[in-house]
Amino acid sequence: MSPDHDSAPVSRRVGAMTVTLKSNLEVEFTRVFDGPRRLVFEAHARPEHVRRWWGPRGSTMTTCELDFRPGGRWRFVIRTADGRQVAFHGEYREIVAPERFVWTFGFEEMEGGLETHRFEEADGKTTLTAVGHFDSIESRDAAIRSGMEKGAAETWDRLEELLRTQVGS
Repeated sequence: MSPDHDSAPVSRRVGAMTVTLKSNLEVEFTRVFDGPRRLVFEAHARPEHVRRWWGPRGSTMTTCELDFRPGGRWRFVIRTADGRQVAFHGEYREIVAPERFVWTFGFEEMEGGLETHRFEEADGKTTLTAVGHFDSIESRDAAIRSGMEKGAAETWDRLEELLRTQVGS
């Protein structure tokens, strides 16, 4: 599942999410959420919400540092179901509420890249598209090997569950 720059993107479903390898340096995740864009965006912008949904099933967020503004830094640490601590970090580069935000994204054990999140609403549902831009094929492939697809799908399942409690409020 590794397209070259001249081939068509390669897509597959991972739960309710679609993963597309758009190029050797880009991976796109897309999912439709049952809730308005304002709420889906806010769930990414406020630490009291992020700590409730961010991370795969069975994980617990132990650290949620989030300075949601251009130039603001973020750092999340989760404890996985098997007891491992996994840390993620980056910096917000651009925020256009509630349309999109751009941040750097890295694992503390592995090189990361730049991610753009776009939020589009239609009929009370929000399509969230996150595109990760990597510096090298090796970085992209290392991220894929890390289990990011399964982790992202489970994380977004948890976000959907949170939104069910927020819709109508």
